[in-house]
Amino acid sequence: MKAIVAVDKNWGIGKQGGLLFSLKKDMAFFRKKTLGKTVVMGAKTYASFPHGALPDRVNIVLDDSGKSYPDALSVSTAEALKAALAGTDSANVFVIGGGSVYALLLDDCDEVFVTKVDADGGAEVFFPDLDKRVDWRLAEEGAPVEDNGYILRFCRYVKVG
Repeated sequence: MKAIVAVDKNWGIGKQGGLLFSLKKDMAFFRKKTLGKTVVMGAKTYASFPHGALPDRVNIVLDDSGKSYPDALSVSTAEALKAALAGTDSANVFVIGGGSVYALLLDDCDEVFVTKVDADGGAEVFFPDLDKRVDWRLAEEGAPVEDNGYILRFCRYVKVG
């Protein structure tokens, strides 16, 4: 399993139920990586999409409320998620948020695509700082790119061991 996330310079990912930045290049990167794949998210992330489930992807919502979601499979536990993913190539599964789902599933991931934005977004929700974790290492870091007035880098982290 993989994760994909955009973070500010403090590893912040969200505030007031939304993203920190509006970044077309990051959205294009996200779309390219996840199109045709399975995406796993929490209820708040699903609710943040203006048109519901992401098109051309298998959408799975991890939510213990028992609620169902249009055009998405709902599972209530990490164990139920693993059962739902049985037979699916883990290389085609992306965890896409939010904070509690990243925290729950990060140890099950072997690769994380991180868009690092060189700004402070005033975040209320954070992703674990992979630069400070001994079980992750930066494998690739792209050149700086300008997007909507922000400088960002596309990075890839891999699990060590």
